[in-house]
Amino acid sequence: MRRIGLYPGTFDPPTNGHIDIFGRAMKLVDELVIGVAVNESKKPLFSLDERVAMVKAECAKLNGPGLAEIRVLPMHGLLMKFAEACGAQIILRGLRAVQDFEYEFQMTAMNEQLNPDIETVFLMADVRHQAVASRLVKEIASLGGNISSFVTPEVKTALLEKYRK
Repeated sequence: MRRIGLYPGTFDPPTNGHIDIFGRAMKLVDELVIGVAVNESKKPLFSLDERVAMVKAECAKLNGPGLAEIRVLPMHGLLMKFAEACGAQIILRGLRAVQDFEYEFQMTAMNEQLNPDIETVFLMADVRHQAVASRLVKEIASLGGNISSFVTPEVKTALLEKYRK
């Protein structure tokens, strides 16, 4: 049986921390679905199509023997319904700090009530990325700060283009 993992997120924009989790998650499953979520409460800077395209471009750089296939899909609606539709047995989540854990702990408990057959696996952020949050990267970029160590050159270009408009 193929192990399918789902890594959901807004990815507005995808950061080096996200990409690190993508690469590490690829070692754990046969197929990795990256669900780029619609989350209007976060007021995304990039459209859903732009975020899907950015994540696809970054994932195209990740491949190698023994690594999972990656599918990047727009994700609408309830996470567990999306996971079921993808055939995922595992939800993968990255953790940076205690606040992440508290939120994820609550979400995992609720998701388990919705479908106890889907496991949630947490991956700790690499220490280089523990402080990196898309929200902060956007703020730094909007104020003219250097974001080179937080995102890839392609994402940096896309961010700077957004803030030039």
